[in-house]
Amino acid sequence: MDAQAVVTVMQGLPGAEEHEGWAGQPVFKVRNKSFVYMSEDQTRLHVKALREEQEALVAENPEVYSPSWEGGRFAWLLIDLQAADEEELQELITEAWRLTAPKYLAAQLGG
Repeated sequence: MDAQAVVTVMQGLPGAEEHEGWAGQPVFKVRNKSFVYMSEDQTRLHVKALREEQEALVAENPEVYSPSWEGGRFAWLLIDLQAADEEELQELITEAWRLTAPKYLAAQLGG
């Protein structure tokens, strides 16, 4: 998956907006809350996840996933875009959005 494909996934999420991060990298937010950060060189993503999910993905595939920062009940995954499975990455992005979006927006996406 490349950076443009990530942007395409974001466009399908209600209320998702692209912002410019402090170093000029894309940051994706819903209702002013971040759920995905893209690296400056657009080769990696930091994606919001639950702690258990972060631990499982890192243990299962450490070549693609590595732990990033943690806070509260959430942990962030650092994902190598080129090595990631496109379908799984779409699911992770959507789940990160669901963890962040208000219920009324999540209901708009359904399923």
